[in-house]
Amino acid sequence: MTTIQDPPAVPAVATAVATGTATPRPRGGDAAGVVGRRSWWGAAFAAPHSIGLVVFTAFPIIASLVVSFMNWPMLGERSWAGVENYARLFQDLVFRTVTLNTALFVVLYVPLNLVVSLGLAAWLTPRIAGRHVFRVLFFIPTITPIVANVVVWRMLYQPGGAIDASLRSTVGVGAPNFLADEHWAMLAIVAMSVWQGFGYNMLIFSAALDAVPENQIEASQLDGANAWQTFWAIKFPLISPSVFFATMMTLITSFQVFVQPFVLTKGGPGTATETLVQYIYNTGFQNQQLGLASAGAWVLFVIILGITAVQFLGQKRWVHYE
Repeated sequence: MTTIQDPPAVPAVATAVATGTATPRPRGGDAAGVVGRRSWWGAAFAAPHSIGLVVFTAFPIIASLVVSFMNWPMLGERSWAGVENYARLFQDLVFRTVTLNTALFVVLYVPLNLVVSLGLAAWLTPRIAGRHVFRVLFFIPTITPIVANVVVWRMLYQPGGAIDASLRSTVGVGAPNFLADEHWAMLAIVAMSVWQGFGYNMLIFSAALDAVPENQIEASQLDGANAWQTFWAIKFPLISPSVFFATMMTLITSFQVFVQPFVLTKGGPGTATETLVQYIYNTGFQNQQLGLASAGAWVLFVIILGITAVQFLGQKRWVHYE
């Protein structure tokens, strides 16, 4: 008697291939080719930006570092100087003076900018009628060309200007010569700079305050907290990341202050308002000592880098991330 056996089971994969329902996988070489082509396309699209980054950013940075170790007059022979430029900087009394001037500007400007910005942002609550109009008005000085703003403030500060005339007509006493008095010149620059720059931080703080959950504010009010307690116990911790960002950016830009003292006082009287960036500009383009100017720029970079690092290390104590 003959036994009829069942045909062997056909694997599911073979059945799928036979019926045309399976998608064949690319071979190893084909897959590598697809990935390679995608990589080349990605590199092609990134090439313009990468080339621009290398040519206009990376190369000038490296070149300035090399120049800082050389005697590099604008016209004439160039020679290797080693650390001589840095030694000259730290022995230069003018460099020490402008460093202290820059530090004084930072110490005065940064807290005033943050206090004014945060105070106005806290005032511009949704309950204020026309708050959007106030935001625009406060932000206009930030987007106005800074040279135009400085020229206007120079006319306000000068003898016979609006400030002097107002004081003479009201109290009968003239204003001091703000820009020619070494005791008033830096304060005048700081006041003008605060007016110029508070609008940017104000918008950051205002947007952060608008994002504070309303239920937390209502809960604090139910617990009996007044407006001041609610701000410092509820709102400020929630907006602390924005405050940290604004503080960092304001610190960095304040160390790079140039236009205000350059146009208002030319660094005077004497060197009372000359800053580090103005010193670098004068050394490089007026005295034509590009090596010494590059060394000064790198000293400024190290100062900013060090203060930024300290700020990042200290943020854990007061910045609260959700």
